[in-house]
Amino acid sequence: METFAKITATAGYVPDRIVANEELAELMNTSDDWIVAHTGIHTRHYAMNQENTSDLSVQVGQKLIEQAGIDAEEIDLIIISTITPDSLTPSTAAIVQGKLHAKNAMAFDLSAACAGFVYAMSVADKMMRSGLYRHAIVISAEVNSKMMDFTDRTSTVFFGDGAGGALLSQTDDAAQEFLIDEKIETDGTGATTIHSGRVNPITHISADNFPVTDAFYQDGRSVFEFATQTVPVQMRELLSKNHLSGNDLEAVICHQANLRIIEKISDTLGVDMGKFPHTVERFGNTSSAGIPLTLSTLEHADKPVLLTGFGAGLAYGSILIRM
Repeated sequence: METFAKITATAGYVPDRIVANEELAELMNTSDDWIVAHTGIHTRHYAMNQENTSDLSVQVGQKLIEQAGIDAEEIDLIIISTITPDSLTPSTAAIVQGKLHAKNAMAFDLSAACAGFVYAMSVADKMMRSGLYRHAIVISAEVNSKMMDFTDRTSTVFFGDGAGGALLSQTDDAAQEFLIDEKIETDGTGATTIHSGRVNPITHISADNFPVTDAFYQDGRSVFEFATQTVPVQMRELLSKNHLSGNDLEAVICHQANLRIIEKISDTLGVDMGKFPHTVERFGNTSSAGIPLTLSTLEHADKPVLLTGFGAGLAYGSILIRM
């Protein structure tokens, strides 16, 4: 019997600590007016006092399990999308599996930057279709604040911390299958446009060698051009392939990079901005977590929803889903 996956729960979480633009303006040459004008962002949340990426993920995981009305031991698969893991190893997903007491779940991390949730949902769909997994948790979680250079206003003012995710359950009803279609791409020629956490190889063997990682960096102009020129082409192609227009969609949830980018994509596609839910004003750019955080605020969806993520890699992807 052919099996499919349906979305049975969505959830989001942000840390308690709210950081307003004025607080960042005390650290660098910027202002609330400049940040709002260029990004639309007013506040963001930071994880503090040892709260790390796995902790944010666990908060979401617990909500998903409670909403779905299942036991943690019924979870067979956990995928964590993140570019700010607790550590390179063990995986953040393994830590989350342990904290959730989901002892029967295989768990792994996926790194596709701000397109991570779209990539992870695509991977989870294929694994669920195998029939080997009954319930899967897909979570995107980021603690971007720990990777910021707080003298760099071109990056730091954008970013916040948060997590969001979905719980998928097995079904034999094709009409409930969440993934309608997808278009997922990578352009490795843009690998230097956005980067974070690079560690250089050693040049000699020495007792004072110690790994050092670099802070987050982005070429803002190049990112804006990529997001507003290349990404809408992909979105339009996916809609055209499925004979859909903006009116046929419940919502378009883009990566919450910057309100100005979302507005530009809306204008380029000719889809009313009212179709674009956005949380970036309150939460900032939470990297891969932005899409599921925003998805969790969607109260209902009688029509298809388009999710589009784009970020370092350059990785970008669009999936049409049903709720």
